[in-house]
Amino acid sequence: MIKKRQFYHSTYKLSILLSSLSTSSFHNNDRNRKSQFLSAASETTRNTDQLNKDNEYSFIRDELRTYAMALHTKDQAPKEGQQPAKKPVSSWQPGLSDYVQFLTDSLLVYETLEEIVNNYDELSVFRNTGLERAQALREDLDYISNTYDPSIQLPETGNAGKEYSLFLKNIVKESIPKFMCHYYNHYFAHTAGGRMIGKKMSALLLEKQTLKFYQWSGDVKQYLDETKTKIDSMAVGWNAEERKACVEETMACFKFGGSLNSYLRDPMLR
Repeated sequence: MIKKRQFYHSTYKLSILLSSLSTSSFHNNDRNRKSQFLSAASETTRNTDQLNKDNEYSFIRDELRTYAMALHTKDQAPKEGQQPAKKPVSSWQPGLSDYVQFLTDSLLVYETLEEIVNNYDELSVFRNTGLERAQALREDLDYISNTYDPSIQLPETGNAGKEYSLFLKNIVKESIPKFMCHYYNHYFAHTAGGRMIGKKMSALLLEKQTLKFYQWSGDVKQYLDETKTKIDSMAVGWNAEERKACVEETMACFKFGGSLNSYLRDPMLR
């Protein structure tokens, strides 16, 4: 039996991370999108690495963690990060319209994830996990545009959301393990780094109101743990090549997550 390394199931809680939107900047390339995408992962890892200490082998914990942590910068993860630290140089802040665009594109991505899970029998165990976000986003966008600020016109989905949605529809046809990397990354990231973004945007743009996007009906920690167990159980049936494909899909997760987050960055640095 394999002893548990310190559990990180929040390593992928970096999928929607912008912990220093008003002070950090990134060059217009995938490497720096990745840096923004990872900014709060170390903190979320510390918050969860005491969970399930006595568990046996976990694909999520024992194979994904090392790979993902190596993509952190030294300032994000001093002990395990292998990428150069980034220095903040911008004081630009997003406006409500920028945030609405981010939410709009995020809605399409979550709708696509839910559609895929509902249409593939192989993924049926991931239906109604409690982590679904599409309906919450629809309600939030309706509230912002019709109640909070009627001057806000809901935009069409931008390229970031459209491209990620199309990518997900194609990747699931190619490989369930690759798709599951995106599924895990996106949902789990939102419960940690995503909430950090929500808190920052709430204070900056919404008079500290918390959107439903960042609230769950029930115990989200339980939802996460149950979903993690289902992913680990699925991974038991994968061969070495499939597990490797899932792990190596991490970079694509960072790329597309960074594209979504670009709506909350200084336009000069996108």
